[in-house]
Amino acid sequence: MNLFFLSILIIAAGGALPLLSFRQFTLMKTIGVLGISIGCCLGMLDALSRLTHDGTAAVASFAYLNTLFLSFRIDGLSAFFLLAIFAVCLLAAVYSFHYMSQPEKALGTAANYFFFSLLVASMALVVAAANMITFLLAWEIMSLSSFFLVIFDHQTPENRKAGYLYFVFSHVGAMFIFAAFGVLYGHTGSFGFDAAGLSHDAGLLAFVLAFIGFGSKAGVFPFHVWLPHAHPAAPSHISAVMSGVMIKTGIYGILRMYGILNLQTPALGTMVLVFGMVSGILGVVYALGQHDLKRLLAYHSVENIGIILIGIGIGMIGVATKNPIMAVLGFSGGLLHVLNHAIFKSLLFMGAGMVLHKTGTRSIDALGGLLKHMKVTGVTFLIGSLAIAGLPPFNGFVSEFFIYLGGFRGIAVDAPVFVLSLLAIVSLAVIGGLALACFTKVVGVVFQGEPRSPAAQEVDEKGLAMLLPMAILAGACAVIGIYPGAFMFMALKAVAAIGLEYGRIPIEPFARMSANITLGATLFLAVLLLLLALRRFLYQGKAIGRSGTWGCGFTRPTTRMQYTGTSYAASILEFFKPAAPLEENHPPVSGLFPEATHYHSRVHDIVERHLDRMVVKPVLWLFDKLRWIQHGDIHLYIGYILLAIVILLFFV
Repeated sequence: MNLFFLSILIIAAGGALPLLSFRQFTLMKTIGVLGISIGCCLGMLDALSRLTHDGTAAVASFAYLNTLFLSFRIDGLSAFFLLAIFAVCLLAAVYSFHYMSQPEKALGTAANYFFFSLLVASMALVVAAANMITFLLAWEIMSLSSFFLVIFDHQTPENRKAGYLYFVFSHVGAMFIFAAFGVLYGHTGSFGFDAAGLSHDAGLLAFVLAFIGFGSKAGVFPFHVWLPHAHPAAPSHISAVMSGVMIKTGIYGILRMYGILNLQTPALGTMVLVFGMVSGILGVVYALGQHDLKRLLAYHSVENIGIILIGIGIGMIGVATKNPIMAVLGFSGGLLHVLNHAIFKSLLFMGAGMVLHKTGTRSIDALGGLLKHMKVTGVTFLIGSLAIAGLPPFNGFVSEFFIYLGGFRGIAVDAPVFVLSLLAIVSLAVIGGLALACFTKVVGVVFQGEPRSPAAQEVDEKGLAMLLPMAILAGACAVIGIYPGAFMFMALKAVAAIGLEYGRIPIEPFARMSANITLGATLFLAVLLLLLALRRFLYQGKAIGRSGTWGCGFTRPTTRMQYTGTSYAASILEFFKPAAPLEENHPPVSGLFPEATHYHSRVHDIVERHLDRMVVKPVLWLFDKLRWIQHGDIHLYIGYILLAIVILLFFV
């Protein structure tokens, strides 16, 4: 594990050194980017070597005063998540060089690199932790460092609120993880990840507690409330990291706890599957109703976490019903979607960051026509949109295809599993259709048509450090979509590390499936290239005119003739109104000479609305009634302490 720890040290140095050189803005950014990038490269190479070569898990342990033991273990599951973490963070670090372009915020930028390096290192340590102490220590560092990254622009009240909300949810989730580990320790007497002697009921309790805690970090509905606030508030490269890989540590925790507890019961699979279906459908519905580009992408994280949970739920049901092919297809599809989502969601957030960086706005309805001036951003964003919608020949299709196959394997089992599998298949289809509608809206309104405001006019996309990571991620979407074999093999190595007790997972069926996907994608691309070549040949020598995008018979088209994002999604949102209530503000037009009016709409998140009404306001009311305790008299404060000691003496 020497290479792994070396990468962590270099990443930490890459974050610490900018604090010493922040007066030289360009030098400071160069040091930060190089340090984090080199460390991520080493970590990625180490993870790849473990995934491509057979071998035992790497183990290391450090003792402090013979009382505190920090233990680490990297197996196939850890290596798979490490690959996603280091790859995305490497590209995010490069992207940040031109994105963080305000010399007047030099100290804040240096602090950003410091907490960014802490976040990368802590995420890597979380998935490599081999006991509770190590895991919780790394988990807390990850939560705190990401909190400071969310409030980078702390002058804005909205960003401070997002940071505080994230802080509360992170630590409430951590309390549930502590409780789950407490159940394990109470029955085993060990801080190691060991469930020997744990009863079935205690194991179920530990898993449910862990699922709530890890689900809060992953953004599982209804524990997702922090996510659409925190991701838009953070700088775009941090949003890419948080959405692409940080929330996946929650998925890692769920899978690791499942492997430790070895609970082969249909109840767990059913629970995970139901949460996945609800998260997937409502996540994309709420995304459809958003006007903020980054907030829309944040809700799509909830959707894709739902897809991953559907795959994991199918895998758990396959284990419980002794259906190994169903289990492996579900788990491998879910894990492959972890990697795929890390790629295309990072790409989409970086594309949104480029739009924000050049236009100064995240409002979808204030943009338009950007493809004319931002061709690389527009094309790469389109590729990411096709990938997240699960369309071939891109990577989102491959992972969802294997989850579909796992669901179809469950149809042949008994009635309860048949119903669950059918619901999973229908949910995936609905999620895919809604995602396609949502990104048709985004690409059409943001990148096509005519500019809807001065902010969208005469923009450019200068900044090679921002364009290069986007091009690499777009290429990765295509490579995995066309040649999924090697990546499927890595996912199978991760599945084997969960400990399903199936012995050797057969590679041959998956190799055939991957080969068929490659053949189909290759034929599709061949036909597409042939049509493009034919079009070029037929149009050769012909004059090509230019006119307004939305001519449609009008001689003087204006932006008022174009669809807005609100109008495009209105009919779909109407269908889901019970789960996504729509609030509209539209003063009526009246009189012979009516004054200028306006229209505003907002889709409410039902969990956030009820949480505010049923939890936040009652708690604030209670604390307001207890303000008399804080009266400023030091003598009474000392009395409180003495009273607490006296009461504790009765119990100790």
